[in-house]
Formats: sequence, C-alpha cells, structure tokens
Amino acid sequence: MYRKFFGLRESPFNVNPDPRYIFKTKQVLDAEAVLAYGIQRRKGFILLTGEVGTGKTTLLNRLLDWLHGQRVPTSFVFNSQVNVNQLFEFVMADFGIPCKSREKSTLILRLNEWLLDRYRAGETAVLVIDEAQNLSLPVLEEIRLLTNLETSTAKLLQIVLTGQPELEEKLKMPQLRQLRQRITLRCRTGALTLEETFGYIAERLRIAGANGEVIFSREAVQTVHLYSRGIPRVVNLLCEHALIDAYVERSRPVSAEMVEEVAREFQLDEIEPTTKSASAPANEKALQTERLARNLDELLSYLRNIDFATKERKP
Repeated sequence: MYRKFFGLRESPFNVNPDPRYIFKTKQVLDAEAVLAYGIQRRKGFILLTGEVGTGKTTLLNRLLDWLHGQRVPTSFVFNSQVNVNQLFEFVMADFGIPCKSREKSTLILRLNEWLLDRYRAGETAVLVIDEAQNLSLPVLEEIRLLTNLETSTAKLLQIVLTGQPELEEKLKMPQLRQLRQRITLRCRTGALTLEETFGYIAERLRIAGANGEVIFSREAVQTVHLYSRGIPRVVNLLCEHALIDAYVERSRPVSAEMVEEVAREFQLDEIEPTTKSASAPANEKALQTERLARNLDELLSYLRNIDFATKERKP
C-alpha cells in the first residue's frame, strides 16, 4: 500500500529469500567464490555457516539459480528433520534417478552408477542441504559416507552443508571427527557493518524501483543498524514496518523516530545481540575507549573532591 506513495514498483523489504535482492558484501562475494570454486574443482565437501537472518538461504537460492543455469544436476534438501531413508529418497527423487527398491544398499549402488555416468559425461552433481544443524548424528554419518563415492582422482558428489553456528559446534563432537576432516572448504555469512547497511537499504530500494528520492533519512538508517545489529532479516523487518508507518502518517522521508517506534513494537530494544557483526572489532574498541574515558572522568571527579592536605573526602 505504500509503494505508490514512495514511487516503488514492488516491496523492497520482503523477508522472502529472493536472490535478485542479494547484496554483495565482501563476505558474500567470498562465499560465492568459495562455493563456485569448490563445486567446479570437485572438492567434495563445503561448509556454509552463518547466524540466523544473515542471508544463507538467499545465497543458496542464488547458488541454485546459477547451478540450474549451468545445467548442473542438483538435489536440494531443505527439510533437515529427516531420517536416513528419507534423505536418500529425497536425493534420488531430486536427481530423477529411478529405483524400485527402497533398500539403502540398493539406493547407494544405483546412486553411484548414476554419478559415474555423470562423471563420464563431464557433468558435476551437487547435493545442497539447508538447516544442517538439525540433522541427526546417523544422517550426518551417512552424508559422510556419500563422500566415499569417488574415482581415484575426483569426488563424484559435491556436497554443500549449510546451517547456523550450532552446526560448527556439532561438528566438533568426537563422533563427527571423520566428517569434520572431510570438509575441504568453509565460508560464512555475517552481519552488516553500518556502511554496508546504508548500501543494503539503498540497493534494495533501487531494485524495487526507487527513483532517487530520499526515502530513509541518514539518521533512520543509523537507527536501523543500531536495532538490527546488522542482521539483514531484521533490517528488512524494521524498514518494512517503518515504510508502512510513514505511509500512514503521510511522512517523507522515514525518520529515526519511526524506526525507533517499530523497534520498540517488536521489542528489539530489549534483545541482546547473539552474534558479532563484521564491525565488531571496531565497535569493541570504541566501547573500550568510551569505558576508559568514563572511568577517567569518575577518577578525576573523585580526586577533585579530595583534600590532599587532610586525605579526607569533602562532604
């Protein structure tokens, strides 16, 4: 309803992981490069991790679009609440491999034959598993065993395992050390810096049809970054509802006060960050400096209230 008011063709801050709206930070570009390199060079196992809402699924959708454009046979397992048999059924169905038997040994044999045919044809098959932190230990072990499908020089199946930081912690378990050792490449998504938040919002508005008119004030974007902690999904939430409020009030551009009101409505002012943004080192240094200055002020105030002749505090 606000699109016409702000001169937009579509809503720029939908939470759907639309790959058209991916914002290419250095971290995203690095992740894309790692994924493409690992698949093309048949590295076998690639791990993609990132905090909730940092764009993993959007990046995966972009990867899948690229793979489909390259006509790469792909299986995408998005439901990680599966057992071993269900995993194989999903994979065989996605790859379009006919198999009448549901016996695991027969399924693996048929999959291996199909992968060898793809290899001889110069094709690369890719298995992508999302939300992998929810996979059970038996399923993760079966995934490890899939990396044994190989020739003497190359892995027949390229596996992209993606999930939240809990996945990295899970992979540290002694039972999964063999799987952990098979991971040849790692990449991550992360929170946006303040500068990247400005770019992220501007780019999404541009794609949605913005004509160059200022829609968010500079202070509003700074407030978005403050309450979102640079998490893209939360940035979208704040911006979407701030646009709605601005439309209702017939106010342009969106102000910092509007963003603050949305943040309070969603209780974002009460939530501690769960992950460090890309600007965390700089932020920590600034906080340390601020803390030092505050302590120094307190010390000076204390000293001013001391009579050094008597060594007693003034009343």
